[in-house]
Amino acid sequence: MSTPPSTSLRLEQVTPANVDAALALRVHPHQEHNVAPVVRSLAQAYAFGEAAWPRLVFDGDELVGFLMAFLDIPWDEEKGTGERRSGLWRLNISADAQGKGYGRFAVDAVRDELRRRGTARLYVTWEPGVNGPGAFYRRLGFRTTGEVSGGQTVGVLDI
Repeated sequence: MSTPPSTSLRLEQVTPANVDAALALRVHPHQEHNVAPVVRSLAQAYAFGEAAWPRLVFDGDELVGFLMAFLDIPWDEEKGTGERRSGLWRLNISADAQGKGYGRFAVDAVRDELRRRGTARLYVTWEPGVNGPGAFYRRLGFRTTGEVSGGQTVGVLDI
């Protein structure tokens, strides 16, 4: 059973003062194929501008994770539905910080931000398979939509 996260958990924006620590953050080696490294996420955040919401997860002074949400982006443009979605784009919890509730905190933080913005659903995609994070997301209440995006399972949580 995981220990509850401390009360000193917070999100911070990526800044010149903490970017090197963010770039050094690593997940377990067996998870590296499941999630892009922080450097790729920050490059995408730069390219996507206001549609990306990157944040660092700190416990006190210790960097324990990185998350990035996507905000109101066009979804499934090939079908021309005009649907727009928001959700969790990336979640990287440091290898030595996993199993301590930081991932749950990060997902809850994205949920709270999307709710504050008036969004009704939080979407996420994940790599299927034994070492994939599907069980983690299902424990948090996500249900699969039956969709696949870029080879990944699509999940949704009503918020």
